Amino acid sequence: MGKIIWITGAGSGIGKAIAQAYNSAENIIILSGRKVSQLQDVALNITNSFVLPLDVTNEKQIEEAVKTVESKYSKIDILINNAGTSQRATVSETSNDVGRKLIEVNFFGSIHLTKAALPLVLKSKQGSIVAMSSAAGKFGFPLRSYYSASKHALHGFYESLGLELKDTNVNVLVACPGRIKTDISKNALLGDGTTHNQMDAGQLNGIPVKKCAQKILKGISKRKQEIYIGGNEVLMIYLKRYAPSIFRFIAKKIDPK
Repeated sequence: MGKIIWITGAGSGIGKAIAQAYNSAENIIILSGRKVSQLQDVALNITNSFVLPLDVTNEKQIEEAVKTVESKYSKIDILINNAGTSQRATVSETSNDVGRKLIEVNFFGSIHLTKAALPLVLKSKQGSIVAMSSAAGKFGFPLRSYYSASKHALHGFYESLGLELKDTNVNVLVACPGRIKTDISKNALLGDGTTHNQMDAGQLNGIPVKKCAQKILKGISKRKQEIYIGGNEVLMIYLKRYAPSIFRFIAKKIDPK
């Protein structure tokens, strides 16, 4: 039986790859994001899709989008909160307004949509909510202060939500990609709010985005609560947990770009 799958940040990167991975005659894929032209391009190669423009920082838009989905499909089987923005600036360089923007997109945008859509996910026989965190959601890293903080916050919220939903049919998964070959570094914000507009070497040499998408689909199907995706940087998550002094020694030597 097919599923109703709603993906934010679906116009590019991991969101686009997840949409393509779920593409089938049975599934209906709702594509959301701010750039309508990108969403329409993705939709061209999806058998059953519905383009639903959405700025996750706009609560009114979220309310209207959820109403639209409810009227068309009545439920959501999988909600994937993938919309997000990265950062490439030191703490001292980053304006408070830019810091707030990163928190609004990465944290509040995700949880506000989840709260609004939760009644529809609960209507699914086997619902899933996915929060897209990051390896930087498990440890701090230079030039990522607000980004890392926003991703850390997701873990606290979604772990709490998952425990609250323990007696329901809804599973909550937090996915933590490391360096994936996408344009996330190009679109990252500098301290003044302009875009970095450069492909970082770490991103360029990251794992293929299709491989990342497949690992996320596997995590969803196996009803996991947390997964880590990437190369050697995933080891840093375990070092931070079990050998923090070694983690700090290595982290100080890694080029943050």
